[in-house]
Amino acid sequence: MLIVSSDEIPGYRIDAVFGEVYGVTVRAINIGTGMAASIRSLNGGEVPEMTQLMVHSRNEAMSRMAWQAQQRQANAIVAFRFSNGELGQSWAEVCAYGTAVWAVPLTEHAKQQHEAMTRVGGMPHQVQHAPNVAEHGQAQH
Repeated sequence: MLIVSSDEIPGYRIDAVFGEVYGVTVRAINIGTGMAASIRSLNGGEVPEMTQLMVHSRNEAMSRMAWQAQQRQANAIVAFRFSNGELGQSWAEVCAYGTAVWAVPLTEHAKQQHEAMTRVGGMPHQVQHAPNVAEHGQAQH
């Protein structure tokens, strides 16, 4: 699925807009991770435990957003953004959101890109995102 932060996709024409799509995840910071992060933060620098938590959260939110777009028969998402927040001291919320669209390649480069993605199975009708979401009936453990 093409996912871009711009309102348009260079070389493509947007033929249909299917509306806003989003994916949300809320993660609890376990006591061990929180304590290790607190100790590391005293020395400054990156806190790998928290980085891993945020990367996983963003990937999960994006996957849920793409799944929602696929349910609407979209092949792209434009105006993609992340929003992050805290819920109390031990919860982190991540939301991925954008606008689901149907994009048609126009330029030669876009057509080649689209054909290459289709050949390797990278288009939305070929690849189903499988978020770890019980409400979608696809929970994975």
